[in-house]
Amino acid sequence: MTESTGESGPAPTMSRRQVNEAFGGILIGMLVAVLSTSVINTSLPRIVTDLHGDQTTLTWVVTGSLLAVTVCTPIWGKLADLFSRRLLLHIALLIFMIGSLAAGFASEPTLMIAARLVQGIGTGGLITLSQIAISDIISPRERGKYMGVLGAVVVAGTAGGPLVGGLVTDTIGWRWNFYIVIPFAVVAMIVIQLKLILPRRKGTGRIDYIGSVLLTAAISTLLIWLSLGGKVFEWNSAVSWCMGIGTAVLIAVTLVVESKVKYPVLPLHMFRGKTFTLSIVASVCVGIVLYSVAIFISQYMQLSRGASATGAGLITLPQVAGNLIASTVVGGLISRTGHWKPWLITGASLLTVASILLSTLRVDTNIVVLFLALPLVGLALGMLLQNLVLVVQNATDVREIGAASSAAAFFRSLGGVLGVTMLGAALSARVDTEIENGLQESGIARSASGLTEGALPNIDTLSDPVRDIVESAYGQGVGEVFLISIPFAVIALICVIFLPNAVLGTKTGIEQLADIEQDEPADASTTLKVP
Repeated sequence: MTESTGESGPAPTMSRRQVNEAFGGILIGMLVAVLSTSVINTSLPRIVTDLHGDQTTLTWVVTGSLLAVTVCTPIWGKLADLFSRRLLLHIALLIFMIGSLAAGFASEPTLMIAARLVQGIGTGGLITLSQIAISDIISPRERGKYMGVLGAVVVAGTAGGPLVGGLVTDTIGWRWNFYIVIPFAVVAMIVIQLKLILPRRKGTGRIDYIGSVLLTAAISTLLIWLSLGGKVFEWNSAVSWCMGIGTAVLIAVTLVVESKVKYPVLPLHMFRGKTFTLSIVASVCVGIVLYSVAIFISQYMQLSRGASATGAGLITLPQVAGNLIASTVVGGLISRTGHWKPWLITGASLLTVASILLSTLRVDTNIVVLFLALPLVGLALGMLLQNLVLVVQNATDVREIGAASSAAAFFRSLGGVLGVTMLGAALSARVDTEIENGLQESGIARSASGLTEGALPNIDTLSDPVRDIVESAYGQGVGEVFLISIPFAVIALICVIFLPNAVLGTKTGIEQLADIEQDEPADASTTLKVP
């Protein structure tokens, strides 16, 4: 394995103005990353239809990017503990732009999925490195208001992206959803280069190549198995059993390797800390609900309520408003008072209520239900997303802040991928059953229905009886998806209730690292304490 000697030098100091300017560049990078995962949500049916794909294609256009984000997040975090974080941000932005261009030029499903994988690698780096860079220049106590703004950008991008994507798709075409983020990525590179002043990395470390490969293989096999099971192969088949057993073996081997190596890509000793473990479990559950809302509300509006891509995006505005209010106001209050736990409990409670409301969705549900539920989702995510990362960073040794931050992002993304994959499979199965039953009850032959087996229906081309059947099927299916998501919201609530109510620190990552280097100048690889 290659050893990194890192860089040495005095910790630079940054004025408040420089911090704010650097934070602006980080915000742009984060916005670019979030938009890449959300801007195509309302365009997915159009994209899949134009590329002659099916429901599996739709799932993998989403899951492929999330898969790449998930498996590479801990690797980016480990690299951030060893190398220049500013350089890594530039590399992530460059990879992201290459993937975006490739997706915009894709001419068939396989190329689109491959491009989304590349884009996801860059996105994973941006999400992870942005949070790590913020920990370098802002103390945990002050970080609340900055995390609030960052959280507003994250969820506003997640919820507002579909609106932007819908408008772009309905006006100049879905391919521009991939092109429009590139200028923002260029601006982010310029601002980060000029304004982000970080300490040079000092000490020794190794890249855990074996652990990285094993972790990537384990998560990829798991997600491919869950995504294709019941579609490409039967669950009770030789292929399914091989993938299931292979996943279990890979996970077991990964855990063994990560517990033995000196510099693991995913430090398992962190799970001995109560704060870290509860925050991670909560992050997984929040990720499941977050991505479910982002993906399935769009499908509900377009395939059950007959909305356009723009209309499906407009329905997310209440969620955006709720998030902006919660992120900025609550973040400021946390920085001013130092009290964070009541807000996490409130957020998780609102997320549970919102999930219950969304589980009542059907084809004839009053639209008021959405206008009640989505603001609650926005408020909840504004209180939860970035503040869970803040809690993890506050409880972690500064020398492992990269690994800890990336672990929080990794498990949240993993929750999102598992949610989209498993709940997407549940939706597909339920819709197929409902459509088949509806056609039989109406005496309509499948061959005469205008529906293609395995493909997403084009609502505008269907006859009125078949359209009614399809819309009812998707209404029923989406409602049941959110019914499944309720237990995850409840688990997130339980986790935040039992989080230790720790005091937020008042030193930046740069200052903490300087203190450690002053106390331990002769041994930069001292054993780290468990948070």
